[in-house]
Amino acid sequence: MMVTIEGCVDKIIYRNEDNAYTVLVLIPKEAVSDQDLDDPYEITCVGIFASVSAGENLRVTGDFVNHESFGRQLKMKEYEEVAPTDTESLERYLSSGAVKGIGPALASRIIKRFGDKSFQILETQPERLAEVKGISKSRAEQISADLRAKSAQRMVMLALSRFGITAGMSLKIYNKYGEDAVSVIKANPYRLAEEVDGIGFRSADKIALASGFSLQSEERARAGIEYVLSEALTAGNTYLLTADLKKQAMELLNVPEQMIDNQIFSLTMDRRIKASGDETYLYPIYRMEMRCASKLLAMRKSYEDGTKAADDAISEIESEEEMTLDTEQKKAVRVAAENGILILTGGPGTGKTTTIRSIIRYFEMENKTVVLAAPTGRAAKRMSQAVERDAMTIHRLLEVENNGSMDDDRPGSNPGMFSRNEDNPIEADAVIIDEMSMVDITIFYSLLRAVTDDMRLILVGDADQLPSVGPGNVLKDLIASEAFPVVRLTNIFRQKESGDIVLNAHRIKNGEPVDIDKQSRDFFFLKRYDARNIISTILWLLHSNLPKYVGADIFDIQVLSPTRKGLCGVENLNRILQDKLNPPSQSRDEKTVGEDIFRVGDKVMQTKNDYEMDWERDDKYGVAVEKGKGVYNGDLGRIAEINDYSKEMLIRFDDGHNVYYPYERLDNLSLAYAMTIHKSQGSEYPAVIIPLLSGPEVLYNRNLLYTAVTRAKKSVILVGDEKVFFNMEKNDRERKRQSGLCKRIREAMGLEDRKV
Repeated sequence: MMVTIEGCVDKIIYRNEDNAYTVLVLIPKEAVSDQDLDDPYEITCVGIFASVSAGENLRVTGDFVNHESFGRQLKMKEYEEVAPTDTESLERYLSSGAVKGIGPALASRIIKRFGDKSFQILETQPERLAEVKGISKSRAEQISADLRAKSAQRMVMLALSRFGITAGMSLKIYNKYGEDAVSVIKANPYRLAEEVDGIGFRSADKIALASGFSLQSEERARAGIEYVLSEALTAGNTYLLTADLKKQAMELLNVPEQMIDNQIFSLTMDRRIKASGDETYLYPIYRMEMRCASKLLAMRKSYEDGTKAADDAISEIESEEEMTLDTEQKKAVRVAAENGILILTGGPGTGKTTTIRSIIRYFEMENKTVVLAAPTGRAAKRMSQAVERDAMTIHRLLEVENNGSMDDDRPGSNPGMFSRNEDNPIEADAVIIDEMSMVDITIFYSLLRAVTDDMRLILVGDADQLPSVGPGNVLKDLIASEAFPVVRLTNIFRQKESGDIVLNAHRIKNGEPVDIDKQSRDFFFLKRYDARNIISTILWLLHSNLPKYVGADIFDIQVLSPTRKGLCGVENLNRILQDKLNPPSQSRDEKTVGEDIFRVGDKVMQTKNDYEMDWERDDKYGVAVEKGKGVYNGDLGRIAEINDYSKEMLIRFDDGHNVYYPYERLDNLSLAYAMTIHKSQGSEYPAVIIPLLSGPEVLYNRNLLYTAVTRAKKSVILVGDEKVFFNMEKNDRERKRQSGLCKRIREAMGLEDRKV
């Protein structure tokens, strides 16, 4: 039976900041007549409370239910805030901290000054608070502003709830638009999909239809078409075939083909999308490919005077380093000396690092400045250690803007966020980028904006690894264009050092048989045939001698899974590994975010680029010696502190950055005891453990297996079904990416297209 209870919030037991689900204790004005209650003057209420604090007066309507663990509760259906009337309630409310800037002592003085008119004064004449000792005029104005903002937030969220919008979603919308949120939704709710993080087309579409928008509305069709193209970006494509775009949009929107045709034409006229032959792009992505092609061709210069200098330098470098470069390595140094652009590719152990070192030494001998960069912090750290020079992430090289300026060139990842560009180029004579297979079209475009036509650009990567997580197929497109010098390293140098890891990686890449039963010191296959045995074997490996065998901490050993879902997928493995490697403890604080639990000591990963996050780097005494902005997709770290008072979590990242995460940004973190093979690109671990159970053929291919094996430095252990391994090794069908950089380059050269 529905009941309505009015009372004061005594305390907040639990609150989920993502969706506003709250458990609170309400002290009713009168005893509640429910025979199953233990205490009629203390009511536990549960539900979505948009914004409540201890000390506030509420009128709550709902049904009493029995919870098997927590007893009798009032399940809230609706509620409203009730202004306190008597002075005792007023003082309790003000003392609770519900009004920012007012504590118990100040509350007492306000009540003493204004009595039962205190709340009226706060709402209608807050400037009069300056009459109270201890409150200046500026402080009174700030309290007034906070009160107005809180009141406006509640009114907006109440209005949004009528559209069927959840409290968590309402908070995001209010934080974006403030008091204009309702008018924005009424005018065009599809704006939310573009402008509010976490709200996609499907959510915006539900809101629109609940708001009275027609299934046949032009706004809906336009948003749906752009959504389909945005989803293509997420899958790694830079465009869709126009026929596929129309088919997917019709299925999504359930509208006739003519309507899709009309809106494709309209979006093209508005330069929101771009048709190129039978291909359709989001316009900014097409422009990126065009501008990348133009810039690369402008940099494609010859420097004939470099030949003799390179030959002399090579001899000197070999003498300095007490080594001998092979024919291809010498060729790479010469090509770097003679050309504006060099693409250097090769598998593990083929001498890419030695070649990079030699190219750097050549430029140094020529008194040229060289900067080194890689897509991720871990890749940059590896590069720096290998060549004994400073290296940084590409994002750091481009310098994230502190002002957060926006630019429309880059959906989902913003080149306007970088201060290095055409007007403020990188200060160097040569730029060397490692792990180019990880670089997508958006970050490549940002990089090319920041280099000048007369700089040398050396792009290094393994073309046989997985393509970038983001859109495009940059390294393969550049090679396929045949527009730039490419040097392929094939001689395996690290055979003795790396043993079977390197040899088997090349066998996998070449489709040659791998002997998984061989007694190896660094490549092991443990045959297991069900998920339970695979998981128990992984735990046994981590708790046995493996850490000692590879000389690493247990947290440095990485579990790499082909998939996110399933018993051996990343999500399930992370929950199990967290429970075993970092179990709950009274000495370790934890924070629940959605379905995840984060605990002090956990290994975590940033899952999207965030250009606004501040970081600090401390010296050995804990004093900040460097500050900056930006945390990026794939960055790994450990949780050092969880502070419920400040509502922040401190992460110490592997690259030495310390970052305080506000609770509202924790949805950008995931546990990282296990990660997908795709996410491991550019990283190297002392040991990797790879669970193998059957999966989709389009994903379980040779390319994925090769990338996983090459992540291990000292030991790779595959645990699972050998049939899955052999099927992956035979499966050379990669998921075809639709990218146009190769075509744009060849068009600019006046040549026919070459398929990648």
